Amino acid sequence: MPVVYLSHGAPPLADDPIWPGQLAAWSAELPKPEAVLMISAHWEDAPLAIGATATIPLVYDFWGFPQHYYDVTYPAPGAPELADDVRKLLRGPGTSVHDVPDRGLDHGAYVPMVEMYPEADVPVLQMSMPTLDPASLLEIGRKLAPLREQGVLIVGSGFFTHNLRALNDDGTVHPVMAEFDEWGQRALDAADIDALLDFEHKAPAAQLAHPRTEHFAPLFVSLGAAEADLATQRSVIDGFWLGLAKRSLQFG
Repeated sequence: MPVVYLSHGAPPLADDPIWPGQLAAWSAELPKPEAVLMISAHWEDAPLAIGATATIPLVYDFWGFPQHYYDVTYPAPGAPELADDVRKLLRGPGTSVHDVPDRGLDHGAYVPMVEMYPEADVPVLQMSMPTLDPASLLEIGRKLAPLREQGVLIVGSGFFTHNLRALNDDGTVHPVMAEFDEWGQRALDAADIDALLDFEHKAPAAQLAHPRTEHFAPLFVSLGAAEADLATQRSVIDGFWLGLAKRSLQFG
């Protein structure tokens, strides 16, 4: 299976005239996965944790939105076999994996899945990020890479730029968001992993593009899982949504 990093937007993504169609077209081009392993910007937990392996209610981890966004459901099947494989791959000396069976999919997981697999017929398992350290997340991705041979789609779900103060609905893009997006595209095209790992120092205005780095962090899990296919990297979706870069990538 390929590996992806996608910008997941927010619940109103469903109402955008363009983005849902882009996600649907992307999934139609991908091989149908046996399961999805989701690493979302919205779940940080250490030690590394695995969420529900059965179908349980979603986590509506947002506030102040109209009621219909809280009425969304996504009853994807659980993935207990995938959870077993993740535990085997990640557990080792000094590394533990624990289970949070009552933790449903958060909006970083289900918002894009609703658009990509609207029938909710693909098992989805979510795991936490135990750290935001890029090198550590890269190593986690490397350990997860064998899942690709089992038909698992590994998805890092974040946002290529994420500063809520830059949000706007007038069609303009803050120069910082555009500069960081351009830098990121160049680094990815060059497979410059060292620069990406040190993005907080190498990228222009990184602290403004990402005041906190949790939305860029899932990229490093994807990069680790796709290490053998970095030369195939391509941006499937680019451009901006409410002023933030929605660049989304496929490897393999």
